[in-house]
Amino acid sequence: MVSRPRGGPALHPGAWWLWSLGLATAATRTTNPLLLALLVTVSGYVVAVCRTATPWSRSYSAFVKLALAVLVIRLVFAVVLGSPIPGTHTVLTLPEIPLPDWAQGIRLGGRVTAESLVFALYDGLRLATLLVCVGAANSLANPARLLKSLPGALYEVGVAVVVALTFAPHLVADVRRLRAARRLRGRPDRGLRGLLQVGLPVLEGALERSVALAAAMDARGFGRTAEVPPAVRRTTGALTLGGLLGVCAGTYGLLTAEGGTYGLPVLLVGLAAALAGLRLGGRRSPRTRYRPDVWGARAWLVAGSGIATAALVALSAAHDPAALHPGVVPLTAPELPLLPAAAVLLGLLPAFAAPAPKEPA
Repeated sequence: MVSRPRGGPALHPGAWWLWSLGLATAATRTTNPLLLALLVTVSGYVVAVCRTATPWSRSYSAFVKLALAVLVIRLVFAVVLGSPIPGTHTVLTLPEIPLPDWAQGIRLGGRVTAESLVFALYDGLRLATLLVCVGAANSLANPARLLKSLPGALYEVGVAVVVALTFAPHLVADVRRLRAARRLRGRPDRGLRGLLQVGLPVLEGALERSVALAAAMDARGFGRTAEVPPAVRRTTGALTLGGLLGVCAGTYGLLTAEGGTYGLPVLLVGLAAALAGLRLGGRRSPRTRYRPDVWGARAWLVAGSGIATAALVALSAAHDPAALHPGVVPLTAPELPLLPAAAVLLGLLPAFAAPAPKEPA
């Protein structure tokens, strides 16, 4: 039985995303199937212990199914399209389809080796683990509270996403209600005729809600901005654009072996510049928040566990790359490195530090 703190405010949704992104970053630094399976186990255990009885908490199973589909597709591609990995252990031989000269380097069918299948399994498992980690954040973090925590510069974007998330369930409910009403009246609700008869009232209801929402938002002053000096606007644009470019370049460096030395510094500088730009951009959208989420000690523990996992696994990959990237030529059984495994186990901290989910009344 896991001993967890009871009561208190719910955990900040940003902490869950930092935790899951830390685990996902650790997954990108290794192809060791034992470490990847450990990452999946850690994220699944935390989700099972910490998620609440909410609609978005059921999204984890969808991400798991998507991860399994990605893994199967990667293996199918390796069988059908071949692999550049040489191998001597032939599993099966498919009929090879000859291709024209302009398609050199690509083949359909032919010899399938165990080495190429193992390489595809390792590569697909890494992407599947990344999807599972992102799915953990989706099932644990409240999307409405996360959007409410956005900085002032992204206020309009957050409102647009909230409106979209709110209108989608209304559209589904309208379609179900109108189809049920047509069935009760003995009218068709399927086919092209039924689609037209149902679609037009749904579209009319959506337009009416849009007009009412626009009037309500205009009455509350949505979209009005404060006056800021031109120099501040130019500085905001330069910092935001430069920061986003730095984040892209740093992320690319972290995901490639050649850019491991400059990836992390560029990423940190880009994040700092982007955050400074968002901070300055928030001056144009002065607003207040009702009952804002507090970033407390538990949020620091949860986010720190994911960041520590990513940092320690990245250091281990730089110090001993062979342990985190087991070879497939020749075929050898992967071994579990102790230091990266201990770093991954740090991701279990939210199961003990996060507040216990409230039982539904």
